[in-house]
Amino acid sequence: MIQGVKKIISVPAMVIAVCMYGICTFLVLDALYPLPLPDKEKGFALAVLAEDGSPLRFFPDHKGVWRYPVQMEDVSPQYIQALINYEDRWYWHHPGVNPWSLLRALAVYIREGEPVLGGSTLTMQVARILDMHRRTIPGKLKQIFRALQLELWLSKTQILELYLNYAPFGGPMEGIQAACYAYLGKSAKELSRAEAALMAVLPQAPTRLRPDRHPQRAQKARDKVLRRMAAFDVWGDQTIQQAMLETVRARFDVRPMQAPLLARRVFNRQAENGVIATAIASGLQQTVESFLHTRLSSFPPKTSAAVLIVENSDLFVRAYAGSADYFDHSRFGCVDMVQAVRSPGSTLKPFVYAFALEEGLIHSQSLLMDAPLAISGYRPENFTRGFAGPVSASQALIRSLNIPAVDLLDRLGPDFFDRRLRQGGLDLAYPGQAGPNLAMVLGGVGTTLEDLVGAYASLARDGLAGQPRLTREDLLRERRMMKSGTAYILRQILSSHARPDLPGGRLSLDASRQVAWKTGTSYGFRDAWCIGVTNSYTIGVWVGRPDGTPTPGYYGRAVAAPLVFSLVDSLPQSLAPAKDPPPGVSRQAICWPLGLPPEDTPGLGIQDALCHERKTAWILNGVIPPTLPDRNDELWLGNPVKVLINPETGLRVEADCPVFEVEPRWIARWPMAARPWLPERIQRKARVPELDPACAKSSPTSPESIYIVGLHSGAVLRPPGASLRLPEVYLKALGGSKVLYWLLDGELIARAKTGDPAHYAFQNPGRYTLTVMDLAGNYDSIDLTVLGGNLSER
Repeated sequence: MIQGVKKIISVPAMVIAVCMYGICTFLVLDALYPLPLPDKEKGFALAVLAEDGSPLRFFPDHKGVWRYPVQMEDVSPQYIQALINYEDRWYWHHPGVNPWSLLRALAVYIREGEPVLGGSTLTMQVARILDMHRRTIPGKLKQIFRALQLELWLSKTQILELYLNYAPFGGPMEGIQAACYAYLGKSAKELSRAEAALMAVLPQAPTRLRPDRHPQRAQKARDKVLRRMAAFDVWGDQTIQQAMLETVRARFDVRPMQAPLLARRVFNRQAENGVIATAIASGLQQTVESFLHTRLSSFPPKTSAAVLIVENSDLFVRAYAGSADYFDHSRFGCVDMVQAVRSPGSTLKPFVYAFALEEGLIHSQSLLMDAPLAISGYRPENFTRGFAGPVSASQALIRSLNIPAVDLLDRLGPDFFDRRLRQGGLDLAYPGQAGPNLAMVLGGVGTTLEDLVGAYASLARDGLAGQPRLTREDLLRERRMMKSGTAYILRQILSSHARPDLPGGRLSLDASRQVAWKTGTSYGFRDAWCIGVTNSYTIGVWVGRPDGTPTPGYYGRAVAAPLVFSLVDSLPQSLAPAKDPPPGVSRQAICWPLGLPPEDTPGLGIQDALCHERKTAWILNGVIPPTLPDRNDELWLGNPVKVLINPETGLRVEADCPVFEVEPRWIARWPMAARPWLPERIQRKARVPELDPACAKSSPTSPESIYIVGLHSGAVLRPPGASLRLPEVYLKALGGSKVLYWLLDGELIARAKTGDPAHYAFQNPGRYTLTVMDLAGNYDSIDLTVLGGNLSER
């Protein structure tokens, strides 16, 4: 009796003892051989993602493996269902090992003499992925040990996520998310049932079942999974039948290459779980790269291009193309021209006008002069080599005239301009030991496309510029470039610039895509720029050769602007309403040449005499500055001027003249350099009457006169003899100072020192006005008719 009881007691005790021994042994082994979990920082490839989560570019790990980390919620529930029910139906219930599966595998092994069934659970498969072993009995025991370790230290969800991220899917690809993008071009979240079944079976034999190489094998294996799902009554029969009708179609695109230079740029940043999230809009990025690829054939050899599109509301970068073709080494495709320091051409001009507005120098319709100018020996010239004469500030900016911009910069001061730009976040690079100077507004400095886009965004952001944000983690960094009213006025001016690609001088295809735009071309045609600003986006384009060699004939308006307009038209229609003028911005009628409102002219009943041309200007904070003082008039006494007139003769008199009756007259003066462009009716209004002969010659001497010699007004020029060649003329003038400029219908045709003749060959027959003028604004003009053989007059 006692012996029977001892036997009964000894059996449970032995079981407990064995279990305790096993547990202790397991814990000792666990301490001696810790679980080789992957290093999250080194284990993942780096994936740079677009806004929608699609990969822009993968960077493989040190073994050349591509992974895209995911969590359970990032994967389709249908894939989880297919995986669990096909691979390990009891996954959520066993402790890492399924004894029944192991016993069945052992029985088959004994019967066949070799391993046929693995009997592995999903946990055991993860164990084998983490710590490879041979398919032997010791290897299987090691796998079981590692599986138990996984169950001890990790949750079921964590174990499953290891499988989702490290399961082999063929080639260098590991993990469900990377495999889905590589084979199917979509996220694991978007899998259909047929695709879920395919991806569930693929890790069993990733090379033999690769769907891009062996679609029939892959489809047969997929259908086996679908039938299993039907047998377990997980999915309905009709759903299974529809899934089986889907043909397996797959590609193998393991190396996505959208925005490759942006991806390379952020590669070294700290990535959480191997992912760097950007705000790149994948569809827009594809559009940008497609446009560049289409235009590439029209570019000269070695020419590249760069595009940067920033959303104005938050400064996130929505499209980034650092080169026209990343893989084209002849075009330096690996050089990121978004970051490259280049000459900005005329793209800094809007900021000169902005600061001049804020300093009370001009309003939008201020009278400026585009005529020969010399400041301390510096003589700027226009891109066309000609002159436009008197222009408004708006037209001078829209037409990108160099001389008015340099004139304003000189009045502001280059140091002041540089300081204001830096305060707004735009740092300029100067060549050598140079500092701020007048050439900076014409491209004599260096900056980047990225900085220009950040600065131009201020036009749509109430004057706040900022640094474009490359990733979602980048903080919003913004600085005030200009006042909100200034930004509004400047945008109105640049938006009134008709697009050359639209008929009839239209501004845009629709109001939501109206764009404020400015082009620029650096010296020698090395850089062509265009920056466009809409309600929602700022778009920057650069075209040129990264090695700095010229591309003659390729300038901003011709090559960069069309790309900006194409991109503007492809952008999503703006939902942001057009902004009303901010407080302090108003519209006001003004008069030329004074630049003042008609009601502010002195005297009564003489507004028409002083208001030669009427304009409507944008005004900032109620300040209406008069026309700037004339640089060429050393005796400038203000505008208008008051003179005394002898009513009998209509001539001017002075205080010491022996004339008893005089009457005052106000005369609005135009800049001296404007006279060659003024019609006769305006010249009559602006002309100061000659001094009455009865007066003593006490008035200041007039500026030095200038006269064309050798030709007279009304002359008819014919070819010599019976020649069909158009006539050639020698141009000579007496008087003037220093340098003489010869203009034909306002276009510069020659330049010479005072007293030296110039030479010109007419290109077409017709009637012309020939003008000579000097830097002081002195001029002489004559009318000519040019005949050319049998050609009729123009």
